[in-house]
Amino acid sequence: MLKALQRALKVEEVRKRLLYTFLMLVLIRFGSNLPIPGVDSAYLAGFFEALDASGMGFVNAITGGSFASMSLFALSVSPYITSSIIIQLLTIAIPKLEEMQKEGEDGRQKLNEYTRYLTVVLAVIESTAMAVGLGGQGLILAEHRNFWGYLTVVAAMTSGTALLMWIGEKITEKGLGNGVSLIIMLNVVSGLPQDFMSLYQRFMSGKSVAVAAVAAIIIVAIITAVVVFVLILNGAVRRIPVQYSKKMQGRRMIGGQSSHIPLKVNTAGVIPVIFASSIMSMPSMIAQFFTIDYSTFGGKIIMALNSGNWFRPEAPLYSLGLIVYIVLIVLFAYFYTSITFNPMEVANNMKKAGGFIPGIRPGKPTSDYLDDVLNYIVFIGACGLIIVCLVPIIASGLFNVGSLSFGGTSLIIVAGVVLETIKQIESMMLVRNYKGFLND
Repeated sequence: MLKALQRALKVEEVRKRLLYTFLMLVLIRFGSNLPIPGVDSAYLAGFFEALDASGMGFVNAITGGSFASMSLFALSVSPYITSSIIIQLLTIAIPKLEEMQKEGEDGRQKLNEYTRYLTVVLAVIESTAMAVGLGGQGLILAEHRNFWGYLTVVAAMTSGTALLMWIGEKITEKGLGNGVSLIIMLNVVSGLPQDFMSLYQRFMSGKSVAVAAVAAIIIVAIITAVVVFVLILNGAVRRIPVQYSKKMQGRRMIGGQSSHIPLKVNTAGVIPVIFASSIMSMPSMIAQFFTIDYSTFGGKIIMALNSGNWFRPEAPLYSLGLIVYIVLIVLFAYFYTSITFNPMEVANNMKKAGGFIPGIRPGKPTSDYLDDVLNYIVFIGACGLIIVCLVPIIASGLFNVGSLSFGGTSLIIVAGVVLETIKQIESMMLVRNYKGFLND
């Protein structure tokens, strides 16, 4: 790996792209620590400590702590991700957008432009909701609770998101890897030192050398096992064999090649977990704006939907909320896959190209076969996501560890981004007849 890195750094283009990416990431961390004028950080510390166990810890993790400190990049790229998903969904519902998506580069640029506009609109809505909803409760200092104070908070958060969106696009264009994905990965990784400190204080601080050593070995083993599982889950592919029939074109016989359709087991990525976590954390977040009696039936439901209360020995009934979480992950896995992969379209394209799956007739039988295979592997992928996500939740509940940045969802993001970036560097090296990272 080190030798491959040394060879990569000898290539001028790789060095320039790597340096550009590094400088942009440094700029992002600088902006993540710039406070917004008029915001009370002491109030935020208590507010987000209450929300941390409800699933909002993940939201804070992907912002690199900017959300809890209400810095310039408090919203991070969350509005951009949301707008991208919305535009993607609209391309299914609106024929004009679907045509635009099929037009090639010009159509994609137009869709990207719509995504940017929607990102700004969502950032304004989210920042206004935060400023108005929490401003009077202590988020904004008393002397700044006026029109200009609220406007400053909204403008700062919106411009921070717009700047991050621009940086992400520039990294994709002039740097290495996908810019938005790298920003999220950087934010997640920035919380690792604090997470390891929390684990040290919980399991090793004040213990004998033998106990601390055993605890360290167990922690490292669990983290390593989860990382390996995530890598396997990300790389798992079901290959559907495809055979192309021979045909005469002029005086030449063409076709007859064998190929395959790669269907990823984790087809939907982390989208199902993000959607499920957002829905599950919403009641707890809304409850912070009101005075809730948690001894009532409604209050107990909110407690059960809070992932911070699962697997706690003193309150086992709250773990019933885990069933809702699992069902949501499975449902969103099928939903997102259904809008991103169309078996009928794939079957029709194969038929036009003279391709067929051995033993399966072209057309609708091929579509039904792909649909059956997809339903099977999507369920396996969803089960894998559930396993990865349950490990930190179980640790938090049974051992009172607290919210960790390297939870299941974060690990899937980091692993995917690292592999994607390595593959991009490898492709650049292969053009120059170098051996890549993955072959070393």
